[in-house]
This record gives sequence, structure tokens and C-alpha cells, in this order.
Amino acid sequence: MKKSTAPSGKKRKSPKKSPKNQRRPWFWRTFLRLAIFGTVLLACWMVYLDAVVTSRFEGRRFEVPSRVYARPLELYEGASVSAGALERELKLSGFRKGDGSRSGSYQRNGGRFVISTRGFKFPDGAEPKRQLALSIYGDRVEKFSVMRGDQSPIVRLEPAQIGGIYPAHKEDRVLVQLQDVPELLTATLLTIEDRNFYDHFGIAPMSIARAMLANIRAGRVVQGGSTLTQQLVKNFYLTREQTLLRKGNEALMSILLELHYEKDDILETYLNEVYLGQAGTRSINGFGLASQFFFGERLQDLQVHQIALLVGMVKGPSYYNPRRHPERATSRRNLVISEMEDAELIDAVTAARARGMPLGVSERPSYSENRYPAYIDLVRRHLARDYREEDLRSEGLRIFTTLNPAIQYAAEYAVTDTLPRLANANELEAALVVTAKDSGEVLALVGGRDPQFAGFNRALDANRLIGSLIKPFIYLAALEHPERYTLISPVQDKSFALEFEDGRRWEPKNYDGKERGAVPLHEALSRSYNLPAVRVGLDVGVREVREILQDFGVGSDIPEYPSMLLGAVSMSPVTVAQMYQGLATSGFNTPLRTIREVTDAQGNALSRYNLAVDQVADPAAVHLLQYAMQETMREGTGRSAYYSVPKELALAGKTGTTDDGRDSWFAGFSGDLLAVAWVGRDDNGATSLTGASGALPVWSRFMAQVPQHGFSPVMPDGVKYHWVNGDRQALTDEYCDNARLVPFITGSEPTQEVSCSGVLQRRIKGWFEGLFQ
Repeated sequence: MKKSTAPSGKKRKSPKKSPKNQRRPWFWRTFLRLAIFGTVLLACWMVYLDAVVTSRFEGRRFEVPSRVYARPLELYEGASVSAGALERELKLSGFRKGDGSRSGSYQRNGGRFVISTRGFKFPDGAEPKRQLALSIYGDRVEKFSVMRGDQSPIVRLEPAQIGGIYPAHKEDRVLVQLQDVPELLTATLLTIEDRNFYDHFGIAPMSIARAMLANIRAGRVVQGGSTLTQQLVKNFYLTREQTLLRKGNEALMSILLELHYEKDDILETYLNEVYLGQAGTRSINGFGLASQFFFGERLQDLQVHQIALLVGMVKGPSYYNPRRHPERATSRRNLVISEMEDAELIDAVTAARARGMPLGVSERPSYSENRYPAYIDLVRRHLARDYREEDLRSEGLRIFTTLNPAIQYAAEYAVTDTLPRLANANELEAALVVTAKDSGEVLALVGGRDPQFAGFNRALDANRLIGSLIKPFIYLAALEHPERYTLISPVQDKSFALEFEDGRRWEPKNYDGKERGAVPLHEALSRSYNLPAVRVGLDVGVREVREILQDFGVGSDIPEYPSMLLGAVSMSPVTVAQMYQGLATSGFNTPLRTIREVTDAQGNALSRYNLAVDQVADPAAVHLLQYAMQETMREGTGRSAYYSVPKELALAGKTGTTDDGRDSWFAGFSGDLLAVAWVGRDDNGATSLTGASGALPVWSRFMAQVPQHGFSPVMPDGVKYHWVNGDRQALTDEYCDNARLVPFITGSEPTQEVSCSGVLQRRIKGWFEGLFQ
């Protein structure tokens, strides 16, 4: 047997493995796991980003503010407007002074105007572009003609935008569709910002690389590599922080956006989103609003140099702001014009002409802040009856109001010019409400001595005692009982006292402390005597007076106390205007309104606010009252108005004063307008003013500025005028002493007659006098 040669007790060694075989697979397994995890994480993140991208892009992309417009100015042969008012309204609507040949411009030579309108889509149809020629003489339009465009006897100017109701984030824009944007603008934008927009998939790696290299060489950021899609993503979804994570999200979201949506859809959204300036707290987004904000022009009407400026501002809206930095803006604009020429978008001649043009920016921003904050405040309160605040802030509604810019200007001037002239002027505040007499449309509203201040609105929220403004309603309650009261009924101007069950004693007094005995009712009202008003009010009943106030639109609680008969009831100037509207319209309660129509962003009608009236008083009794209120202006406490107002302008009104002059009121109307003025102190402190020395000067200063017709009341059925002798309560002849022509409700006139000597001679004298008048 052969023995083994192997050493005893030792095992045979296995062959050694190579280093490659010795390396364990843990590294690759870990790497694979991390890669899978990262891929899953990236996929999840992409799913999340995809949801973010699509949710906003497919939903409501923009919160568009509601726009509030003034009433449109109608021009026609014989229209009532002054040359100054017309020019102010043109400027308010963004028209530029020039030769009147270009859309949105006008030329003025004295009273001669040439106006080129822009056209406007009104709720009842579109008003086309036209060129107008007209002259103004004596505050009337003459020689009116349409020089170019569709012929029409009446032309409405584009209404001025007087404000807006903005989203919480304060972004403002005018949405435009891509097909409505000038091709030159989109071509220029792509040339300057993203030449390969229609070829890339959201990002442009080569552009990013070039920008990084340029920035490294310069040692600072001198060039960007973002595509339009990336710029849109940054503005639309992300913050402005410069971090790698944000840049990564921007790239991913840009790719997702391009995967989901057409290039034209992305471009249209960019045109509406891009930030192009600031108006106070409000940002100007999109080219649609920017064209109006900087040029007062529709986007479709921009010229080459204007397009170049807007596109150039995309790089830095604040840095190239043409109003603040015109030299920078001009340099940037001209650079863009050169790029347009190089890209053969325009020829050399057009480019040279565009470079030689001025910036062409309007003197002040068009469609800027709310110009009339007190009025807009009332509009918003009226809108709140039918619309949610979130819809007003985001749905792009168009709100057509009743504001008349010429009337508003006169109202603001009356307050700011008159208040400093009054005693203790620095302590005084004021409010003024103006309405159309027949329709109840609020034409103007001033909420304080500074009309531009958007704080406390005294016209709406200053509830103050109304004093003698209540007296016409006391006498109206009496005159509705013609068997007991007429305008010549004697009422007692004598003191008296009321004692209540709890022991309190009330003893009213006249403002001057005097007593006059028996006076005719019309005189008691026109001179605003307190004692007769209280006596008559107690006779007809405090409750009846209270019910009349409620019928005339006073919705607040009215106390049934005797002191109410001297105006111990608080109301705002707007409420007083509502109440007096019924007196001006012969007993019809006409709710005040600030809105004519509301449409959606496309111009489709949503709400129409038509005239609403409700007869609440006997027109015959109101006619008698109007007679006494006209007497107030001719002979009574309102006669000083004619220091300012032309004497031939017939007016009706009433003063109001509360204890210690804490509140000075005047309410009155002409044939066209009703106005209510209040003057007082915010702390309800005493003043030295009465209704005639405080509020009336403000009221009459306003009335003196506005072309209008005098008040000529229509005599209703059941009323007849008679010559009477009030002292003797008898009918008389026209030329007798103490004869007065007074209206009576039929059957309530005196039955006794008195004559006088010399009637024939007086008539002959009157006939001859009439020949030479």
C-alpha cells in the first residue's frame, strides 16, 4: 500500500481569490437602493409639482380686480358742459393733448375741440372709434360733428375708470388674448427674451451654460439664461429667492408646463402675468394694463417705440421706470429698437423714426389708485347687497356707476375752497352729497375736508343730529290735513313747557330767543322758528311725523320723543339726501343708487339697477311744502345763497343747526340737482356756525359752479293758486297790500274775500310796468 506524501495532520489549502472577487457587492447594492429611492422620491416630487402646475393653470389663473367706471359723457348738439369740465374729463379718461388725430388724443383751441375716441364696449353695445369736432359756448356744445367714423348725433366718450376693487395680493391686470396682441409685440418679446421659445422644452441648457460662463467671467450676474417658460413659472408659482432648490423646482416645473400645455397658451399667460410696474400698493401685471398705465392706450393701438419700451422694461420695471428714470428708459428702449431692426422686425427707416420719438408716457398714471375713495366706499356697500367680496376682488367685473366727474370736481372744490374761510376752520370737517333730483343717482360724494383721504367717510358714517332739517317733514304732516292746515294758517310762536310723569320739564326756545306771536305757517318754516314747529308737530302727533320720515327712506330708529321735533335724531348726510330726495320728487321715495349696471369681464350683463320709485306722500301737500322751501331761499334763512348763485336760478332748501352750532346743515335742490352739506367737528365740539353760516356757503359754492336749470315745480291735480291776505285769512286782489300768491289744496282756500281801494289804478300801473320789463 502506497503511503501519502502529504504532511500528517495538515489539510490542503484552497486556492486564493483575486482582489476583484474579494470585493463585496455592498457598495453597488447601496448605490442601487439609493438610486431607486431617489428616483421614487423624484417621481413623487414630480407628481406633486405636476399637481401644482396643473391645478392653477387649469383653474382660475388670475384674480382680476373689478373695475369701477364713471358715467360716460355724452356729447351732442346742445349738451350741457363747460370747456374746462370737458378737458378735465378727457384727461381723467387718459386722453393726451395733441393734434387730436391719434386715438386717445384731443386738441383744444379755446372752446374748440377735436377729439379722437378709442371706442369702448358698453353694456348696451360697442361704441366705435370716431374723430369729433365741436365748440363750446356758454357751457353748451355747438357745431358738433363726426369728422371720421360712423355718423351719430350722440357720441359717448369712454368712461373714466375711477377705481377698482383689488385682490388681497394687490395685483392688477387687464386680461388680453393672444390673437388681440400686436404681432410686433410678441415677436419683439421673443427676440429680446427667448428666441428659441417655440423650439425648447421649457429650459434651454445651452443658454444656461452661456449665462453661467458670462457671469463667472464678470464676477457678478450680468446675464440670465431663463426661458419665458421659466420666467412664467418663477412669477406664477415660486418666490424670488435665489437658491439651488428654487432653481431646480423652476426647471422641473417648466418642463412639466411644456409637457401639458401648448406654447401659445404659455405665451398668452406670460403676457398677462409679467410684472411691469407699481402704482402705490398695487402691482401692474401684464402688457394689457401696462399699455394703459404708461400710455393711456389700448394694447392694440401701441406704436413701435411704445412696444419697444414695454418689452425693454421686462428686464427691470423699477430700474427702467420711464417716469422716474427717463434717460435709462430711453437708452433701453433704443437698444430694443436696434434688436428689432437686426431681427428684421422693422426696417431701418422705421427704426430711426422710433428712436427719435419721445417716450410718449402720459403725464400721470392712467387707471391708478381709487380717485374718489368716499364714493367708491358707497359703491362697495351697494354692491355688497348682491355680490360677495371675494368675487368683487377676483372676477374682473366691470361696474358702471353714476358718478359725474364734473359734478365731483365741483363738490370737492366747494369743500376745499370754502372750509378754510369759515371760523375756526382748522377744527372743522365737512361732507357733501350730490344726487340727480329726479332719479336719485348719486353724482358726487365728498367724505371730508381732504377728498383724497380714504379713512373715515363722514358722508356715510358721521351720524349727527339733524336739527331744523326735520321741520319740512313736520309741516308736511300738517299740510296733509288741509282741513286743519294751509300755508297761511296762523301758528303760535309762543313759549310753552311740557312736564313729564317723571318730573322732567322740557321748554323749547327759538334760536334767537324771541317770540313773535301768531305767524303764518309758510313764514314759520322759511324763517325756521322752533316754537311753531314743535306746536304743530305735537298737534299732528310725533308718531305721524316719525312715520313720514320712515316713508321717505329713513331706516334707522327714530325716537318718539317731543325733542325729535327739533331734530334730536341722528342721521348721516347720505340718509338726509335720501330723505330730501322725496321732497324734491314731489313725494316719491326714490332710493339712492350709485350703480347703473354690472357686467362680467367679457361685457355680459349681470345686474342692471333701474330707477325705482314709490309714492309715499300726497303730491299736493308736497307742492305746498316746496313753495315754502323756495320762500326759504328768497326771503328766509337760505337767502344768502344768492351772494354766490345767480339770482335767476330758482332754488328750494332748508337750513339746519343743532345746539351750540355742533352741526351745521343745508339741504336743497334746483331743477337738476339735490345737494346736502354738513359742517362740524369730529369730536362733536361746539362751533360758532349756523346752518346759514357753515353748511350753506359750501352748498352755494357748489351750486354756483355747475350749469343747471332752476327749480320749477309742476303743479299737481288738486292744487290751485290764489291771491290772499294772510293777516286777514282772506282772498284778495293781486294789487292789494299784503297780497301774496299762494297754492292751496282745492277746497282749503279761504272763503272770505277782502278788497282794497285803487284796484284799477294799481292794475293799470302793473300793466305799464309789464310793458317795460
